[in-house]
Amino acid sequence: MRYFKFLLFSLITLVPALAHSQAVDSVLTLQQCIDIAIKRNLDVRKSELQLQSAKVDKNQAKENLLPTINGQVNHSINNGRNQDPITSAYVNQSSKTGDYGANSELNIFNGLQNLNKIKQTSLAYQAGEMDLQQAKDLVTINTITAYLQVLNNTELLSQVQNQVEVSKQQLDRLGILEKQGANKQPNDFYDLKGTYADNQVTYVNAKATLQTSKLNLLQILNIPYRPEIRFEKVTGAEILQQNGTSNQIYQTALEQLALVKAATLRRQSAEKGVSAAKGALYPTISLFGSVNTSYSTAQFNNNNATIPYWDQFKGNYRNQLGISLQIPILNYFQNRNKVTLAKIDLQNYKYVEENTKIQLRQNVEQAYLNMSNALERYAALQDQVKAYAESFRIAEIRFNAGVLTSVDYVLAKNYLDRANLNLINARYDCYIYNKILDYYQGHLAL
Repeated sequence: MRYFKFLLFSLITLVPALAHSQAVDSVLTLQQCIDIAIKRNLDVRKSELQLQSAKVDKNQAKENLLPTINGQVNHSINNGRNQDPITSAYVNQSSKTGDYGANSELNIFNGLQNLNKIKQTSLAYQAGEMDLQQAKDLVTINTITAYLQVLNNTELLSQVQNQVEVSKQQLDRLGILEKQGANKQPNDFYDLKGTYADNQVTYVNAKATLQTSKLNLLQILNIPYRPEIRFEKVTGAEILQQNGTSNQIYQTALEQLALVKAATLRRQSAEKGVSAAKGALYPTISLFGSVNTSYSTAQFNNNNATIPYWDQFKGNYRNQLGISLQIPILNYFQNRNKVTLAKIDLQNYKYVEENTKIQLRQNVEQAYLNMSNALERYAALQDQVKAYAESFRIAEIRFNAGVLTSVDYVLAKNYLDRANLNLINARYDCYIYNKILDYYQGHLAL
């Protein structure tokens, strides 16, 4: 009985909370969509992992300046004729031996390989940061574009719905006149009926287009499709002409866009890679040192007894300190081939950087042209809508008065409907191209 009471209490408590959570999740703002997309996008996560890997490489390059320190402990049991490791005399007996030691080495000079590696990996890490920012920027612009497309299709659907309602009102009016026998031209009723059906088909198509755009947006967010989800309108959106020319926007993009910065940093990193590879052609100077001691059961004192362990441990102590010079003379030409490969990598990154700038210039020019054309089209469509709205107003008055044919009325209505839909599309085209140019300039303001 207690269990059922507890279960009932849990349901009463949790159901309202779940319902509230569901209601909140059913309405998303543009900023929420961007945050979700960045958090869930696998390309962003992959860039984060690559950045972590680059950080490890950078830290390792710095840590290569530290000396190496290693210790060793060897114990062995010897039978038969063996050379005693302490006295170097050959003995034919069973013995136990132990060796203990520690050694260290510090690189002093190796052709500045370590310093150039530090610079190389540091630049590669900075490039990784730009790659991550670029991944986030790309997800952001894709989300904004898809979000605005949803709003565009939502407004188109609303406009089509208004068209359906206008057609239905006229159809209902003519239907009443038809029943009363007051309709002087019976074909008007069927013309309007066909227009009403055409508007309904347009409404179905517009609804399907809206659902498709929602699906596209939710796929960018990497969340399951939910037909009931809604998106808030963007407030403060204005139709603006970008400041500056196409070339000025391109020059700003060269300085601000993470994609260009990443390409430049990777080219600089490759330059340090060539310097690091050349360092292997130079001699290497190192300091080294070691301390060692040993023990053997075959070591005896004057009384022919095995010298105690700790006495041997202290008595056999020895150390070493020195400097090492290694001169590369012939190593299968590996070092020279590594320099050649490093130069090839550098040339490749130069091409990547140059190609990135070329593609950026072309994309900016195309986006700027699209923006200019969209603004002109929007201005022209505003005048067209005003003209067709007045034409339809007059046509409707004349049609209701019975002095205009249904064909002329339907034609005037279709002109206005098409102009309204084109105006909505043009307005959102301006929004989208504005955001694309903002992206190229490195400031995606919402």
